[in-house]
Amino acid sequence: MILIIDDDIAVRTSLVLLLNSEGYKATGAAAPDEAFQLIKQEAPELIILDLNFSLDTSGKEGMELLKKIKQQYPSIPIILITGWGSIELAVQGMKLGANDFLNKPWNNEHVLQSIQTLLDLQHKKPKRYSRKELDSLYNFQYIIGEDEKMLELLHTIGRIANTDASVLIMGESGTGKELIAEAIHQNSNRKNKPFVKVNLGGISTSLFESEMFGHVRGSFTDARFDRIGRFEMANKGTIFLDEIGDLDAGSQVKLLRVLQDRTYEVLGSSRTKVVDVRVVCATNRNLEEMVSTGTFREDLLYRINLITIKLPALRERPKDIPLLTQFFINNLKEIYNRPELTITKEALKWVQQLPLPGNIRQLRNLVERSVLMNKNNLLGIDDFKSQLEASPVKKGTMQLPGVGTLTLEEMEVEMIKRALNFHKNKIARAAQSLGLTRSALYRRLEKYNIPYDEAED
Repeated sequence: MILIIDDDIAVRTSLVLLLNSEGYKATGAAAPDEAFQLIKQEAPELIILDLNFSLDTSGKEGMELLKKIKQQYPSIPIILITGWGSIELAVQGMKLGANDFLNKPWNNEHVLQSIQTLLDLQHKKPKRYSRKELDSLYNFQYIIGEDEKMLELLHTIGRIANTDASVLIMGESGTGKELIAEAIHQNSNRKNKPFVKVNLGGISTSLFESEMFGHVRGSFTDARFDRIGRFEMANKGTIFLDEIGDLDAGSQVKLLRVLQDRTYEVLGSSRTKVVDVRVVCATNRNLEEMVSTGTFREDLLYRINLITIKLPALRERPKDIPLLTQFFINNLKEIYNRPELTITKEALKWVQQLPLPGNIRQLRNLVERSVLMNKNNLLGIDDFKSQLEASPVKKGTMQLPGVGTLTLEEMEVEMIKRALNFHKNKIARAAQSLGLTRSALYRRLEKYNIPYDEAED
């Protein structure tokens, strides 16, 4: 049974009729006392709770009821109903244990999606599986790993994939966050629908609405044609929002609105569109710390992290380093037509001891460089060591211009130009080599008016 707690009879009646039409048993309660008696008698599977029960809109009554329910029935999932103006109230409720929040007026499909997601998560009980068992149940063919942390993570992905729960993937750069996002999509009911990847760090503030929601011809100076936005492209499928921690404050508000209501407006049009999409986000930044410093919206954080997946760094799963190394070598055999390519056991053990701060990305690059720079098909420790130590400029030999010959600004411009030239205008790679995020590099390109013709990464 699903319990709707709201003093407005119209709200209770609408939600009861909606849920009954979808095969759920539902009932309503108008006040906290009545609600708590029903909870004692019926033990509902899920509760939809309004936060205001009088002319006072402080939400105090609703918060007290929420705390009381969570203290005595902590396992019952709770969805809060709130107006857009009281989002801060909903965020407080999430801190007290609520699982989701909905805006008034709500979208029926979104309500049903949220309910189904929470019920699915509630009913699926954890169980430990071996890697072989996981592979028989799910499609994880591109994820290499047998470490216990990875097995636990893969099992979590398998459990949540068929729900529509929003997922936040956290982890250091190079740990494979995009691969995990794709695995979530490939194991979901949306697997035959689009999987749209968006690097938010690479979208300038001025183009955010056009990129995400689309635009109509003539909506701004360079809008010569209609453009479909990323959310429309992802409709019925999954949208992967990478580097969400790089999003500026204004864009965070715009993103929150579409994630909250599942509606948006195309730039230059007043027509509202509805989108049905699964949202998966990723970041290598500490969003909770950013919330405390005021650089990331707390309500947006609660909207995107119904499920949080923390990817371990490669140094935390050393058992998987030999597996990954062998996997990369097997791929390179085909790519470079070197079927005899192999690695010594000693070299595998040596690679396993490396700190690898760049994680899987650094390991892959190390293996590929070692293959390319050696004609021998049997790779040993020295082959890998020489590539690990190789650097265009060795420490202590860096040649800097004389004092007074260049300003810091001129040096920065020159290094940006060199990085762009070296990486053939591939912005992500140039930014990484400079120790910048893509958005930080875009800002410098605009600031110094550096011309570039962006290439595909």
